[in-house]
Amino acid sequence: SPVDTSHGISPQNGAVPGEQGKQEKSVKRGNWGNQIEFVLTSVGYAVGLGNVWRFPYLCYRNGGGAFMFPYFIMLVFCGIPLFFMELSFGQFASQGCLGVWRVSPMFKGVGYGMMVVSTYIGIYYNVVICIAFYYFFVSMTRVLPWTYCSNPWNTPDCVGVLDGNLSSRAALNISQLLNTTQKRTSPSEEYWRRYVLNLSDDIGNLGEVRLPLLGCLGVSWVVVFLCLIKGVKSSGKVVYFTATFPYVVLTILFVRGITLEGAVTGIMYYLTPQWDKILNAKVWGDAASQIFYSLGCAWGGLITMASYNKFNNNCYRDSIIISITNCATSVYAGFVIFSILGFMANHLGVDVSKVADHGPGLAFVAYPEALTLLPISPLWSILFFFMLILLGLGTQFCLLETLVTAIVDEVGNEWIIRKKTFVTLGVAVAGFLLGVPLTTQAGIYWLLLMDNYAASFSLVVISCIMCVAIMYIYGHRNYFKDIEMMLGFPPPLFFQICWRFISPAIIFFILVFTVIQYRPISYNDYVYPTWAISIGFLMALSSVICIPIYAIYKVCRSEGDTLLERLKNATKASKDWGPALPEHRSGRYAPAFSPSTESHLEVQPLQPEKGQSEAAAASPVQGSNGSAHSQDSRL
Repeated sequence: SPVDTSHGISPQNGAVPGEQGKQEKSVKRGNWGNQIEFVLTSVGYAVGLGNVWRFPYLCYRNGGGAFMFPYFIMLVFCGIPLFFMELSFGQFASQGCLGVWRVSPMFKGVGYGMMVVSTYIGIYYNVVICIAFYYFFVSMTRVLPWTYCSNPWNTPDCVGVLDGNLSSRAALNISQLLNTTQKRTSPSEEYWRRYVLNLSDDIGNLGEVRLPLLGCLGVSWVVVFLCLIKGVKSSGKVVYFTATFPYVVLTILFVRGITLEGAVTGIMYYLTPQWDKILNAKVWGDAASQIFYSLGCAWGGLITMASYNKFNNNCYRDSIIISITNCATSVYAGFVIFSILGFMANHLGVDVSKVADHGPGLAFVAYPEALTLLPISPLWSILFFFMLILLGLGTQFCLLETLVTAIVDEVGNEWIIRKKTFVTLGVAVAGFLLGVPLTTQAGIYWLLLMDNYAASFSLVVISCIMCVAIMYIYGHRNYFKDIEMMLGFPPPLFFQICWRFISPAIIFFILVFTVIQYRPISYNDYVYPTWAISIGFLMALSSVICIPIYAIYKVCRSEGDTLLERLKNATKASKDWGPALPEHRSGRYAPAFSPSTESHLEVQPLQPEKGQSEAAAASPVQGSNGSAHSQDSRL
């Protein structure tokens, strides 16, 4: 939309002294260098390890090509609308995941919940990146260390795909061998369990810290810190590489994969639709959950990234581009994974389902083993793990930035804005120290515990409450007007219906589905003890519990004689809710005095003037705090 500041803004709003002061403040908070940086960062955030190691497996398990149908429907009705809602929410107020809750102060606990979730994910996500770093470094040899069974850590049960003692006849008999001993372990699995992790027998038995992993964890935190040293100014430049290069690697691996013998079998396994499964509720539940977790809704990262946008950036267009890119990447990664798994299954003479896996098992066991069959295998291994590192870093940047932005915006004085680098350093050091237990011999048990509990159904609850707070407490009409003021057009009717009815319903369905489908966690044959599962539930609760605790605190602190009055005051938008820069505070956000006189003491409510708010639809912004009054918010 053309930038037009000529009409719809009261003359004193253009007062130069005030404007300059505000302009500087927003420059201090920072902005994206341009639009591409924001889109690339958000793509890097949404596209993570799950796209490679979770989606292809879910697809193959839930009816192949038939799974694409519920997946696409959930994307349209739940993924894109929630994505657009979070982007517009952060962009309108130019605040991180805590500051935006001026819209309805009672719900600020949702912001704290998002911070807790981002903390948990940030801790274990970097441990996964550090393992990828470790594999990346050890791949720099002539023979990959998990190729043969002749290493000191191997057991007699180990049968390699390439071992010299395996004649071609024996290779054909591997399927019988599988049935007789049921114990055939691959060299890559023994390398992973007995050497890299040196896995202990129980989650409570931590054993020693694996020093190579600890070193790699240090490396990955240093990389993340250096990329965020200047906030979005520096990370915005880094994403030009980290968000685009994984696609180059995926394409190289894709071309290498489909030229192999047996690749077609693997891809058919991945894509052949089994239409009977589409009536199964589990398939729909998996599709909804995958969309929800994959896009990073309710982590707080989307709100944070959008808060560094210009005020009237078209975030509607961005949300559609980013969501579709994310899903296309998942589908594309499936080809890369299954072409090589098909090749390996063909080589072993077994069914593809025998070699298919997901999660760390795919990334660090099945796929690396398949790579040993290729000529110049170290090259493919280096590429694959480099891609995993970049995919992980893109998400990790945003997780850290979310926490730092929330802290800086919350304290909000000049001093902390200047010292933002030190806040980043503090958060990174804390993250490193909290990640140390995950590099012990029982680390992988803890990592999977956090992955399964800390960031599963708590996200669903947070997202549901956020939808309700914005649509029903703040009011959908108010929110649609805000978006119209920002973008120049109200959200399309489809999105209005989704936000108010369909998306909350789908989120509720995911929640019910998660509860019904619940199985206690296990890792291979190891079943977690009850105390560990209790810790998992406490982690899940710790983020959700922020919401009621803060709401009760806020109601108690509000003015009013009766409980109802207090509730009304606690949910009413605060005076400084609205666009951050004075030149955008028109219509119902227009201040009673010119900002240049700096008198924010007596703010008189103005009647909302529709014409004004529409006219002020197009003018650029950065972001900071301003103050005005919102009239329209009633319980």
